[in-house]
Amino acid sequence: MDMYKMFSLEGKTALVTGAAYGIGFAIAEALAGAGAKIAFNCRGQEHLEKALEAYREKGIEAKGYICDVTDEQQVVQMAADIERELGTIDILVNNAGIIKRIPMHEMSAEEFRQVVDIDLNAPFIVSKAVIPGMIKKGHGKIINICSMMSELGRETVSAYAAAKGGLKMLTKNIASEYGAYNIQCNGIGPGYIATPQTAPLREVQADGSRHPFDRFIIGKTPAARWGNPKDLMGPAVFLASDASDFVNGHILYVDGGILAYIGKQP
Repeated sequence: MDMYKMFSLEGKTALVTGAAYGIGFAIAEALAGAGAKIAFNCRGQEHLEKALEAYREKGIEAKGYICDVTDEQQVVQMAADIERELGTIDILVNNAGIIKRIPMHEMSAEEFRQVVDIDLNAPFIVSKAVIPGMIKKGHGKIINICSMMSELGRETVSAYAAAKGGLKMLTKNIASEYGAYNIQCNGIGPGYIATPQTAPLREVQADGSRHPFDRFIIGKTPAARWGNPKDLMGPAVFLASDASDFVNGHILYVDGGILAYIGKQP
């Protein structure tokens, strides 16, 4: 058995939503490195141009599309454009997401809905758009970017945790409903990853000490560090490749062991 071929994505087309930077960009880079053709979306032209330049700097010929993934009509059009220009979507990574760190009793219903719309409704909309093509082709991979908040709660992230918990169950249901069509749907649950989104939680304090939340995460993680986007590259290639053809409905937590750890005795 050729192990390299099992992980090869040559000839595959991958759509990675929200892949202008951070986790999504790293995953797209990994899939491209394994041979896939990359498509991604942005909501605005300025962000799209910056992202395309970043891909060019990496030597990746990615195709970018202006699309709001919460808008079903726009998503259907994007999927059709990708199929016409790159081929049927073989791999979908539902990565686009937001978080609002607001105490629940201070959060408006509209703010809650916005998080759920982007973090849960959008993966439903995009998956719905690509599944028919995967059924027709007889093969497909869907990877939902979940979170440790699929399993845990924490102060100020009620909407995010609710959405990611829902995304975990959507993952399992897609696997259940479409597994017979040779479509595998799995999730990646990142731990605390050093991205621009989490940068404020890692800022060095005025006295030179680490941010209290930074110390908390280091103490709670057996790996004793934050993850970085590259830590998600191998898991993404595995779940996108033929090597995971009998893995379905699984959430792979890439968290440095934090979910397995009760913490140090005070």
